[in-house]
Amino acid sequence: MMNLGLIHEAIAEVIPDRECIVFRDRRLCWSEVTDRTRRLADVLRQHGFGCRQARAGLESWQSGQDHVALYLYNGNEYLEGMLGAYKARCAPFNVNYRYVEEELLYLFDNSDARAVIYHGRFAPLLAKIRERLPKLELLIQVADESGHALLDGALDYEQALADATPAEPEELSPDDLYILYTGGTTGMPKGVLWRQEDIFYSALVTRKPESLLAIQERVRNGREIRSLPSPPFMHGAAHWVAFNMWHLGGTVLVQDKVEHLDPNDIWSTLEREKGNTLAIVGDAFARPLIDQLREKDYDLSSLFLVTSGGAIFTAALKQELLDLLPDIRILDALGSSETGAQASHYSTKQTGVQTGQFELGDDNLVLSDDLSHVLEAGSPERGWLASRGWMPLGYYKDEEKSRLTFPVVDGVRYSVPGDRAMVEPSGALRLLGRDSVTINSGGEKIFAEEVELALKHAAAVYDCVVCGTPNPRWGSQVTAIVRLREGETPDEDALRTTAGEHITRYKIPKAFIFVDEIVRAPSGKADYRWAVETAKRALGLG
Repeated sequence: MMNLGLIHEAIAEVIPDRECIVFRDRRLCWSEVTDRTRRLADVLRQHGFGCRQARAGLESWQSGQDHVALYLYNGNEYLEGMLGAYKARCAPFNVNYRYVEEELLYLFDNSDARAVIYHGRFAPLLAKIRERLPKLELLIQVADESGHALLDGALDYEQALADATPAEPEELSPDDLYILYTGGTTGMPKGVLWRQEDIFYSALVTRKPESLLAIQERVRNGREIRSLPSPPFMHGAAHWVAFNMWHLGGTVLVQDKVEHLDPNDIWSTLEREKGNTLAIVGDAFARPLIDQLREKDYDLSSLFLVTSGGAIFTAALKQELLDLLPDIRILDALGSSETGAQASHYSTKQTGVQTGQFELGDDNLVLSDDLSHVLEAGSPERGWLASRGWMPLGYYKDEEKSRLTFPVVDGVRYSVPGDRAMVEPSGALRLLGRDSVTINSGGEKIFAEEVELALKHAAAVYDCVVCGTPNPRWGSQVTAIVRLREGETPDEDALRTTAGEHITRYKIPKAFIFVDEIVRAPSGKADYRWAVETAKRALGLG
């Protein structure tokens, strides 16, 4: 029986004194995190929160547990919030801390949140919307540098833990929910419901054990790995890395500056803490980190792995990183909120680099365009990247979308979240892009990510995002929003020439918009809603 709360408790039994979380001046060992998360669970239970209806008898888009919003920057409190809620049989979920009032109202209402754990700097915005959230009963405020006073009726996080009883959790179930809200960069956020046992095997373990005893034995005999997941924990890939490291008995490191990406802080944390692995999100993180390595020397001799997921990591930047850190391996990991881990690709100084091709993991495949069959290696068809086996139940409160994303084909249930792909003759996966940001231009389908990748071969391009904008002739035209490197001047012809070396002519952008900054989600993912709005405004299209 795999339950995330029980797994953490089992590991703490065999390595109680090993460091579990290191954040600023806090060095919390496994026994301390166990104590603190048991106390948080007690706080939730004392307020009447927990599991209200067993999984059996519920539809796949329904929940029988109370939901706890995590409205937090990275820190020990975020991961403690997840574990503490699990140990109370509540279902925590991620809140994008960049959301404005209207977006927060939607998310809290859609999720039916009854409790929220939040940093003090978010107190003023919560105060503004609180009266419009009648289901929100419990507020737990984490003190921070903002100095904001407790909201009326809110509990102070540390004081609440101090006053609580660290009782051992009871009646935890593999059916207890793990909830991950999608980013909402192409549409409204949706709450993906997983059984904890399913998400564990799909995304939170590197080697599949048979029992809690097997996990304990592996941890007892294994080496300690110290890992820094640099993206926000509200991004699934970041806390997936954290839990993967925990399930190996590792230590999760958190950089000091969590409000924004600070390359010097990340490298300095890895140097100081002798970090072994670093998780990033594609080019948006890699570019400034590489630039910082050229500015300052760090002792990164302990670092052996850099993992990237969630966005394009171009081959050119991988090569730059390997030139600077020749002893590391780079893992390009592919997955989604609806599938867990799906495919991967390793790059080293010896093997060379590439982008867009992956080795499929077990139970991952490409379905035909009409979802009628699995595509064989070498098929010329473009299909849908899909997974089966350990997969989500559905989307919270959305029966229709649940049935569409998790179809049954020949008696087998699949997860098909919308990524387009092909299977090379070698059996390798070639990722084309997300269907929801596909541009239909002159009857041709053009994948935004494919054009972005082509443009990033240009030395003048620091970052870019591609979207479709209305065009009377083509229906929709390819439009590129580009941030140039410092000192470069706009040259559309040069960019078209470079892109034309990697993609066919009809995919080359017909319009370019040059900006000082590309707006991305805190996770590093492109915000295509922002891109479309920016492009239309710049082109005078409303």
